[in-house]
Amino acid sequence: MKLRALRGATTVDENDAEAILEATEELVREVIARNSLRIEDMVSCIFTCTSDLNAEFPAVAARRIGLNSVPLLCAREIDVPGALPRVIRMLLHCYADPDTEARHVYLRDAVALRADLQGAQ
Repeated sequence: MKLRALRGATTVDENDAEAILEATEELVREVIARNSLRIEDMVSCIFTCTSDLNAEFPAVAARRIGLNSVPLLCAREIDVPGALPRVIRMLLHCYADPDTEARHVYLRDAVALRADLQGAQ
């Protein structure tokens, strides 16, 4: 097995706790599905939010779907003028088969963050 880092991002329409939880849950589930991950293969996960999101911790969503044994951390994204608003990002460290390709996930308006991955979305 190889240690791998998987990236993902999504957006929400408003700074609302349930919106943050739903979008984060969707993102985490999609990263897990696209990479055929098992929770026991996950090492850690870092979530960041843009400065306009503070109604809830994205890690709460990960816990809600069973990532209770995975160390999680939430942090603030750098506030760059003109950057895409209301973005939740994640960086998941996990063990994976070295022969499989990493599948990063960008959902909703966050697809604009990685136009180079459009074919994989």
